[in-house]
Amino acid sequence: MAEKTDTDRIKEIYKLCKSHFGDIRFVGIKYHKKIGWIAKAQFDDGFENLTADGPTSTDALRKLRNRVKKIIKRYNAV
Repeated sequence: MAEKTDTDRIKEIYKLCKSHFGDIRFVGIKYHKKIGWIAKAQFDDGFENLTADGPTSTDALRKLRNRVKKIIKRYNAV
């Protein structure tokens, strides 16, 4: 299989969020000159945005995916 792209990672995070949290506005990534790459998941229902940053876009997306998975794991444990 070909190597995963950032687009694939964004789609995976989107699907995770949609299946566990419901309405999601978007998952995206942007570059901030002082911080570096920022990955963000924004929800429709006023739920707090989830963000993660990293030196590369791929690192930021991986951190965001791991953060989402931790929240899901914690939610399912309750």
